[in-house]
Amino acid sequence: MLDITDAARSAIRVALNQSDAANGLRIVVAAGGCAGLQYRLGLAAGAEDGDAVKTFDDGLTVYVDPESATLLNGTTVDFVEDERGAGFVFDNPNAAGRCACSGGGC
Repeated sequence: MLDITDAARSAIRVALNQSDAANGLRIVVAAGGCAGLQYRLGLAAGAEDGDAVKTFDDGLTVYVDPESATLLNGTTVDFVEDERGAGFVFDNPNAAGRCACSGGGC
């Protein structure tokens, strides 16, 4: 389905540790944005009907709806900090193009 770098996992863990109810990350993909896709990340308490669920070796669980799972196939999620700030970046081979900011997360 997708891969998440160590840097991104660390950033996700920080958010999860601040939540009493969430035990994983939900990723939703929608049409739009400069790369043809927009990504929404949110903390989740569990899977919804039909979700693809991926649990990584470190215990991080990611929930993705069926439509988004297809669009995320082969994607790598990273967390980058630079002079413009910090945020998640999606390297998605299924995206129509790339943003001028060189990331799929802008």
